Formats: sequence, structure tokens, C-alpha cells
Amino acid sequence: MAGHSKWANIKHRKGRQDAARGKLFAKLAKGIEAAARQGGGDPSMNIALANAIDKAKSNSMPNDNIDRAIKRGSGESGDGVEFEEFWYEGYGPGGVAFYVHCLTDNRNRASSDVRVAFTRNGGSLGEPGSVGYLFEQKGMIVAKGDEDEVMLTALDAGAEDVRESGDSYEIITAASDMPAVRAALKDAGVEVESAEVTQIPSTTIPVDAAGAERVLRMIDALEDLDDVQDVYANFDADDEVMEQLAG
Repeated sequence: MAGHSKWANIKHRKGRQDAARGKLFAKLAKGIEAAARQGGGDPSMNIALANAIDKAKSNSMPNDNIDRAIKRGSGESGDGVEFEEFWYEGYGPGGVAFYVHCLTDNRNRASSDVRVAFTRNGGSLGEPGSVGYLFEQKGMIVAKGDEDEVMLTALDAGAEDVRESGDSYEIITAASDMPAVRAALKDAGVEVESAEVTQIPSTTIPVDAAGAERVLRMIDALEDLDDVQDVYANFDADDEVMEQLAG
């Protein structure tokens, strides 16, 4: 599994997001609002909205916040904002590919901020299509439990792969199958730590401790931008290095 998914999982387990919970919830709400505006406020009829809600719940976002975001996006509350969705592609330290998902109401501001984050952290922006082909949209669920129960339940529900990751399991699904697999795991009593639609790289770039630190610094700089929803990178580092850098 690519280093960035390890990093995200470690941060999730260690609660590193607590210090920036308000910013995190604002980004999650923006994703829900944009999905509801595009496909309607019923998650049973809008897979993008269902996935956005799953991601919010995995990060312990209160139901009231989720409901308000759905109402803004669907026009029910009348105070929504129209967001533009686009992607930035480029390279970071060590030739690591970066694929950056943005939702913004001001594209000029977002473009400037992303460009600065790349430049200041030893990266360079590429043309559209320069790295996007290296990533594939998938569902990823992180779960804990008995190995046989996790694997059998996930695979029976339609998962494509189950991989051990420390004391947890990373379950890979087609993006459209993620909610059903997540529900099957919960019904079986398996602890689901997180569930989201993500971008998984087809190839990875190995990095040492110093390289991982530089890449993670760039990821954090990008994730700190209000207009950036998600950052994907195709680096790979040892679990011990990732745990050490997580503090």
C-alpha cells in the first residue's frame, strides 16, 4: 500500500486530526455539500453523497453537521455555495507523484495556494494528465478484528483485496461497492476504523526516512489549504519510518 494511505491511517489512529478538527469538518462538509448539489440530497440515489457521508462519519463528524451540509447542497436551507471541482497534478521530492483534489469557490485563490505549496516544498506542478493515469479510484476500508472473519466477510461482500497493515486490515473495493462492504463488516461485528473512496497508485516510489519526511511535509502543507480536499501521493516507506514520523 502506498505510503500516503499508511500516513492517513496512522494519523487517524493516533488522533492527529484532533488539533485541526474544525478545519477537517469544514472540508468534509464542503464535500457533502458539493455532492448533494450535484446529485441531490438522497444518499440512496447519490453514490457520491453516500461516500462523502461515509467519510465524514469515519472521522466522527456529528450528524447535525452532516444534515446541515446536505440541506445546503440540496438547496433546502437556501444558503449553499457553488463549488468548482478540479485536480492538480505534479511531482514532489524524490520524484513522487502528487494528485491533489480541490473544491473551491475561488479558483484563482486555490490555484495560487497550491502552486506555492508545491514550490516551497521542493515540488513542481505538471500538466493535466501528467500523473493522474498513475492513480485509480477505489474504496478503502480500514478494519480491525479476527483475520479470518475480516477476510471472509469482506471478500464475500465483494471486496477485491484484503491486506494486513500493522494491527489493522486494509480492504480494497470498487468505489461503488465500498458502502456495501462496509455495511457487511459492521453487521458481522467487525470494527471499522475508516471507510472512504480514495485514489490508489498503480506504482510506488520507495523513499527512506529523510525522503518520507520531505514528502509528508509537502502533504501536510497541501492538506492545510482550505480549498484542498484530498492529497494522494505514490510514495512508499517502511511502517517503522511512518510510525516514527507520526510522533
